[in-house]
Amino acid sequence: MSNRIVIGVDVGGTFTDILALDETAGSVNVAKTPSTRGDQSVGFLEGILKVTDDLANVATIIHGTTVATNALLERKGAKTGIITTAGFRDVLEMRRRDRPTTWGLWGQFTPVVERVHRLEVTERTLADGTIRVPVDLDEVKSAAKTLLEEGCEAVCLFFINGYANSENETRAAEVLRDIWPNDHVSVATEILPEIREFERCSTTTLNAYLQPPVANYLGRLENRIAEENKDTEILIVQSNGGVMSVDTAKSRPIRTALSGPAAGVVAARQIAGAAGFDNIITGDMGGTSFDVSLVADGQNMLTAQANIDFGMTIRTPMIEMTTIGAGGGSIAHIDDTGFLEIGPESAGSDPGPVCYGLGNTRPTVTDANLVLGRIDARNPIGGKQDRLDINAAMAAIDTHIAKPLGLSVHDAAEAIIKVANAKMGGAIRLISIERGYDPKQFAMMPFGGGGALHTGAMMRDIGLGASIVPRYPGVNSALGCVMSDLRHDEVRTMNTMLDDLDCGQLAEMIAAITENSTAIITQSKASLEQIDRVIELDMLYLGQSHSVAVPISGDPKKLTIDAIKDAFSASYARSYSRPLSGIPIRILNLRLSVIGIRPSVDLNILAQGERAPNMEDCILADQQIYAGGAWHDAKIIDRLRLPEGAVVYGPALLVQGDATIYVDPKLKAKTDAFGNIIMTEVEE
Repeated sequence: MSNRIVIGVDVGGTFTDILALDETAGSVNVAKTPSTRGDQSVGFLEGILKVTDDLANVATIIHGTTVATNALLERKGAKTGIITTAGFRDVLEMRRRDRPTTWGLWGQFTPVVERVHRLEVTERTLADGTIRVPVDLDEVKSAAKTLLEEGCEAVCLFFINGYANSENETRAAEVLRDIWPNDHVSVATEILPEIREFERCSTTTLNAYLQPPVANYLGRLENRIAEENKDTEILIVQSNGGVMSVDTAKSRPIRTALSGPAAGVVAARQIAGAAGFDNIITGDMGGTSFDVSLVADGQNMLTAQANIDFGMTIRTPMIEMTTIGAGGGSIAHIDDTGFLEIGPESAGSDPGPVCYGLGNTRPTVTDANLVLGRIDARNPIGGKQDRLDINAAMAAIDTHIAKPLGLSVHDAAEAIIKVANAKMGGAIRLISIERGYDPKQFAMMPFGGGGALHTGAMMRDIGLGASIVPRYPGVNSALGCVMSDLRHDEVRTMNTMLDDLDCGQLAEMIAAITENSTAIITQSKASLEQIDRVIELDMLYLGQSHSVAVPISGDPKKLTIDAIKDAFSASYARSYSRPLSGIPIRILNLRLSVIGIRPSVDLNILAQGERAPNMEDCILADQQIYAGGAWHDAKIIDRLRLPEGAVVYGPALLVQGDATIYVDPKLKAKTDAFGNIIMTEVEE
């Protein structure tokens, strides 16, 4: 049998989600398995074996990983050193002189590299690219040997103004790589050849910090998969929603931060577009967090920079998201002021919520949903337990929340959900209303194991027009892995006035970057339908510090200064209402993305499966649901067997193996041609 299966794997804090797509057979197989935090590759392989018993049939595995994110958040990267220009060893620690608490006078920050491991060497490049002092290669050798003696596994090479002229860094890198015993050498002009020293230093340092754990993890995966099928290709999802080869991921692991949530947004955009929704707000609720992103006019929102944690700045293209600690495993507690709070601490997958019966005694959001009847205790997702322990969940809520607040157990459980919903609503407002978008013009797309339990509340509290729940919400990020295209991003600092621009030189630069980036993505064995290119210039008026992204279309060889100026004026007007006049314009950076378009996924495949002849045949059981301080009669319904066009009125539970959909009172849910559930308000 020939290789024909493509598998998407998304590793989350609680579950590892798997989706196997066999387009030849026209079938989809999904699975969830508990994540193994000590070694994610264990859960990865267990999950794959749930969807196929023969890896010889697997052509490609596309993987969204949290190894990099967890290593950053938990400070569990490799012992790393920095070799930098004399006088600049503290760039990483000084940051932008910001504070953890905006209004606080005090703050604490510990960089991932101790000061003793930040070593200086003699060299100096000026901002215009002039080499004032050539690099002292003997000092580079000495610094490298010192770091190795101190037990450093990885090293960052960062010279001031290296973006303007990389000669000193290039010479030092050659010497450093001859001495360093492994491939964990990150050079700033290779990772981020862009103006702004802290961002370049931080990004390159974090890349080095992540290289050993990410490379070791991916190496284990490669070896294990190769034992079964040496022809299976593994691709890794980037935070920009594209995918890259394992070799690229090993050398640039910083691009894998937030890769799993990014894949979910990729799938959400394509599913929503096919269903007729161009404007959506995604809500990915897993076991530890709630990730929100916005898709406007069918386009993902990208950002050039993000902070994983305070002082840990990453400057690389990524899908813009807001993340809060409000997942199913987030622990509810009474804070020091006597108020009910949710998270950020999470029970994760081990021990998990109280109802899992694995040793946790503090109530979580999942426990509250279970007590309220919004989860079917007899059919827990993920297959970790045969049945959820509702009595244990009630006891935990009673002890830790109900009695301290003087509430009944069920009112306390509803209070937990209301606080969680308020936090989620705040994240949605931050990414929509505060950026000028009207939520009424957007539909909510919830996914993750818990997102569809809260979508009705988001519609009501935020004023969203509708909600679209994908066919497999619990493994939507794994589906996004399968849907993602190959992508490689590059940036070059130009730092020139527009009137002084040499358009011919710009065209040559674009051609050279395109050729190199195309070579990188075509190393993959993945079949590509076409190769696209996206070109942008970061531009601003003289005297400004924040730039706008200016798309450049057409043949670069035919670019003119007037055409670029018109494009900048249009982009500036979109951001700030109108362009300015009489002020010189500066071009800061050139950004170029080469995208290898993989064959599209036929979304009709997702709707395949046995359908009941009528809705009554989909009813599994009766259920009591607590909402608004009262009990309601409801039905538990097999979501995957609902016929097209079936309408379910709330309150109700739509259950499936990877997630549960809670249809609130006064809402109705209707299935569409792609197997999605469209939720809207019941007309009075």
